[in-house]
Amino acid sequence: LPYPFFLAHPLQADPATLGDPAHWQIEWKWDGIRAQLVKRAGRVWLWSRGEDLITERFPEIAGRGAALPDGFVLDGEILAWEPGASAPLPFARLQPRIARKTLTRKILADSPATLLAYDLLEAHGRDLRSTPLSERRAQLETLAASLDGTLARDLLRVSPRVVAPDWPTLARLRDESRARGVEGLMLKERESMYGVGRTKASGTWWKWKIDPYAVDAVLVYAQRGHGRRASLYTDFTFAVWDEADGIRTLVPFAKAYSGLTDEEMREVDAIVRKTTIEKFGPVRSVTPTLVFEIGFEGIQTSPRHKSGVAVRFPRMLRWRTDKHIDDADSLAMLKGFIVKRGD
Repeated sequence: LPYPFFLAHPLQADPATLGDPAHWQIEWKWDGIRAQLVKRAGRVWLWSRGEDLITERFPEIAGRGAALPDGFVLDGEILAWEPGASAPLPFARLQPRIARKTLTRKILADSPATLLAYDLLEAHGRDLRSTPLSERRAQLETLAASLDGTLARDLLRVSPRVVAPDWPTLARLRDESRARGVEGLMLKERESMYGVGRTKASGTWWKWKIDPYAVDAVLVYAQRGHGRRASLYTDFTFAVWDEADGIRTLVPFAKAYSGLTDEEMREVDAIVRKTTIEKFGPVRSVTPTLVFEIGFEGIQTSPRHKSGVAVRFPRMLRWRTDKHIDDADSLAMLKGFIVKRGD
């Protein structure tokens, strides 16, 4: 089994409050699948952060992992990465590896994967989690240096450190995140131990993410929620304006269910019930009247969606009660984000 994963806290404060950057191990925040590679007794296992066994999803990583010595556990990020490339591919290239039950040769070729390691939790059967991060990192780099070139390049890429003299310089580097295909920076106390979950008892890890993309969109469909929200309509589909061929229509592009307070959810639920036009099983089509600011982390072209785009981690940032649906943003604006990112 894997070790419990150590999780980072979102950084809300000015990073200057953290003191000298030299006290922190700073890395890019990669957009992939958090995983631990476990090599024990001649066998290799790959576990996701949700403690799902995903070895069969990534046979090339598991296969190369067999070359590691026994008694080693790596913590890192699975990324779509073409051999010889200097940067990873967008997260969307990994999705077929997750969604498909059968991995064909074409999927494996179109979605090449690698493990970018950033921590060493076990070495030669010894649990290193109570060892300071600076020492774990040194041992990880020694392990990577001991592998031949192919393994070091294709299996055990080590997450590079980001070095800068001060926080303003790091802030400028962070502003380059989208162009680099990353989500921001990770700040890890050099003397931190490897804790369990989102704790500060073992030392702190921070995720200093860039601000999300944001658009104003119109609520067009609603569905009941789950758990304590099962009696309310809280899962929504949002659309933006498409002005192709001189005709202005609303085109759905994202679903979101988080970001509003309980009171706001009850208000929206009441409006959904009053403005329902049609019912499609559990889904209600509503008269477009509500505008919300929708935030998301990434965007890719997608021929599978009517809008032609797919967004990553959409959520409601706020209810724009000050806006009419005519003020919502356009599909062209959404696609413009893709151009700006350079995908």
